[in-house]
Amino acid sequence: MNNVQRKREKMKKVIIDSLKSYKWKILIQVTLITLNIYLLTIPAEIIGKIVDLLYDIPNNKQVIFNYTYYLLGICLFLLIVRVSWKYYETYISRGFEKDLKDKLFERFQKIKTAKLQKIKNGEIMSYFVKDTNEIRSALYRILSHGTRIIVTFVIVSITMIRGVNLKLTVATLFPIIITAYIIVKLKNYVEKSFKKSQEQFTLLSEYVQESTDSIRTTKAYSCEGEQLKDFIRKNRKLRSTNNEVDVYSNLLSTTLNICFGLCYGISLLYGSKLVLSNEITIGAFVAFNGYIALFEGPVSWIPPLIARWKRAQISYKRLDKVFELEREKISIKQRDNLELLNGKIEIKGLTFNYSDCLTPALSNISLKVEQGQTLGIIGTIGSGKTTLMNLITRLYNVERGRIFIDDKDINDIPLEIIRNSICYITQDNFLFSTSLKNNINLFRDEYEDEEIETSTKNALIYEEISNMPKGINTVIGERGTDLSGGQKQRVVLSRAFLKQSSIVILDDTFSALDNKTEEFLLQNIRKLTDEKTCIIISNRISDVKHSDNILVLDAGEIIEKGTYKELLEQKGKYYSFYKQQSTKKEKSFLD
Repeated sequence: MNNVQRKREKMKKVIIDSLKSYKWKILIQVTLITLNIYLLTIPAEIIGKIVDLLYDIPNNKQVIFNYTYYLLGICLFLLIVRVSWKYYETYISRGFEKDLKDKLFERFQKIKTAKLQKIKNGEIMSYFVKDTNEIRSALYRILSHGTRIIVTFVIVSITMIRGVNLKLTVATLFPIIITAYIIVKLKNYVEKSFKKSQEQFTLLSEYVQESTDSIRTTKAYSCEGEQLKDFIRKNRKLRSTNNEVDVYSNLLSTTLNICFGLCYGISLLYGSKLVLSNEITIGAFVAFNGYIALFEGPVSWIPPLIARWKRAQISYKRLDKVFELEREKISIKQRDNLELLNGKIEIKGLTFNYSDCLTPALSNISLKVEQGQTLGIIGTIGSGKTTLMNLITRLYNVERGRIFIDDKDINDIPLEIIRNSICYITQDNFLFSTSLKNNINLFRDEYEDEEIETSTKNALIYEEISNMPKGINTVIGERGTDLSGGQKQRVVLSRAFLKQSSIVILDDTFSALDNKTEEFLLQNIRKLTDEKTCIIISNRISDVKHSDNILVLDAGEIIEKGTYKELLEQKGKYYSFYKQQSTKKEKSFLD
């Protein structure tokens, strides 16, 4: 089996593994459905027998009552069977949906950053909401409706043939066969129209996501009108594609209505003839029409079942592409007992460019940081600072022989050990819409409250948290909208003081702080990283001036390196930064 085949089986394997865990419940559900269909044929048979007994009510009175009691008992038993079957049906479908979402989320956690960044937020939400629901719904209908369709055709057809008449059964069921052929022809149009609808839904979801994320910018520039017009245009396209789906769905429903009209017409004409010729009784004729009614539900489910199946196929292919994306070889389980790296970092002639860019983001980068040293990196926006850190943490693939940690090629070190050894405070200061405690410990329970409190004190955010309504358990808004920029940065910095790591990377984490707060924080960070390797990335001289070594990046290249004083003496790019950022008020702070 080649690699392509293995990739294509990943989504299939997820579904099969989930279904295997419910195999006994599925077997029970199918058994209950079969029993339910068999029980449904009994009332029509009983009513037919009662009709035949009505010719001599005085002599058949007790028999009629007995059949009536029997009919009531069957109805009560049917109720018990149906409730039991519905319970298993719901349990299986919702459990399957949960399993699928769990696996999908786990896969997104492992997808390589380079691949993940190409997927828009609206599309991701469509995967979790729309596509998983389509697959769950298809499974639900196949197990329920599909089984009922097959079992109904088998059991009811046999009952009609054995209990009434073979020729009448064949003649009456003939329109259903023709209808099934028409439905098969229409299914391609259903698939195409739904695919268009799915694409428009994704586009609209992405647009809504972007619009809500940029609502402040929209309001600041009074662009509400233009946004609304664009939304109406996209929504109109979605309505048009949904209307197309509805047209074909209604066409299928109309075809079914005509089908059963023909079935009942043939039954009445041919069945009446058989009654008049004494080939069947009136009771059998009444029962036969009752059997036809049992087909109406299952046959009417065929179009939506096909439509759901085609939708599920599209959703399956979309999710399958996600499962085919290259993933990191990393375990997302508990990693507390993993060993830590010492922290020696060496880079040799590293050049890197993103897959969709012709110009390298980094060119011929070489540097060395000994364990316990602090490296400062300064440069303008787009100079490659963050890209370099992403490569050290292996968020992107790195060419062999370029980056070494503890004299080992970074590609030979398990990702769990790399990520566990590095505390990377990124520049986006991302906060979850949960409690401050969970934002600081990142949902890990091994930290004591005293440790979290100490980390907030070191990050100079303790007093402000203490004044909040519920202290450390205060729930903040999405992305920390309830906090100021400086508060966000200090909450995020608390993670660095909490996590046990050998390498600390601070990527532009002081930009929203005033000079005094920054100075105190840097002092605490120097204490924190006294025996740790520390990399401080910034656009500000004051953040990196105390580093053991400082690099100046420009357009992806190292143009200067040395200590604070050495770089000032070179009168180069670093010195120009110094001159730009040196005001009368800040002169003493920088010096």
